[in-house]
Amino acid sequence: MIMKHKPATALLLVCALLFTGCASTRQNNASMDTVDPNEETNRKFYNFTDMVDRNVLAPVADVYIKYVPDPMQRSIGNFYDNLAYPNVILNDFLQGKVRQGFQDSMRFVVNSTIGVGGLFDMAASMGLPQHDEDFGQTLGVWGVDTGSYLFVPLIGPSTYRDAPGIPVSVFSNLLFYAGSFASTAIVGPVTVLSIIDRRARLSGPMRVRDQAALDPYLFVREGFLQQRKHLIYDGDPPPESYDDPIDDDALQNESKAESLL
Repeated sequence: MIMKHKPATALLLVCALLFTGCASTRQNNASMDTVDPNEETNRKFYNFTDMVDRNVLAPVADVYIKYVPDPMQRSIGNFYDNLAYPNVILNDFLQGKVRQGFQDSMRFVVNSTIGVGGLFDMAASMGLPQHDEDFGQTLGVWGVDTGSYLFVPLIGPSTYRDAPGIPVSVFSNLLFYAGSFASTAIVGPVTVLSIIDRRARLSGPMRVRDQAALDPYLFVREGFLQQRKHLIYDGDPPPESYDDPIDDDALQNESKAESLL
């Protein structure tokens, strides 16, 4: 509703690129069928999610942005990024990025302790930048093809390859386990705040989408596919990799393999 060598704002930048990516349409209908064969269903899910967002999440996020000071918003964002960071560490090691895995582990420890539970990104100033790795990228390293585009209701854009990463990210997020040692009275508001924080970070990109896109659905889809390529290549994709979001999986797998040598 979603880099290598980036600071604590990496998640926001990823989401911004997701919604401000290439908005061009394709001329080859066969290629379109390959990229998005379930477009009719995906559009229904997109429209439903957009309706919920405009009527519920967006108004709440606007109030949050207006009345919560920027430094506090940054600390809240850092806190939730830190809770989700075990997912990055897990996928570092699954992709064979052992050195980065240990660096990200140290980043998590530093921010969880010196950074007061992740409220402050102390690790960045110590030369431990924030990375963005997930199970969809891991599957790409393992040679799994991108597959067709999907729009998951209330979650956002995905693909057949990226969709399995959704439960992985949920189960690797420390917030998922908060209920085992904290009461519902605490976990409930913390979870709701995480949703508001995520939506607030996307307010700018959402406005860009609404102002720039003749067809917001295509805008989001193309932006997402381009951004996933950016992540698969660790921020350094060959120029030709943006020509087709689906057909160059062999090239991206080769690039990932070379990066592990």
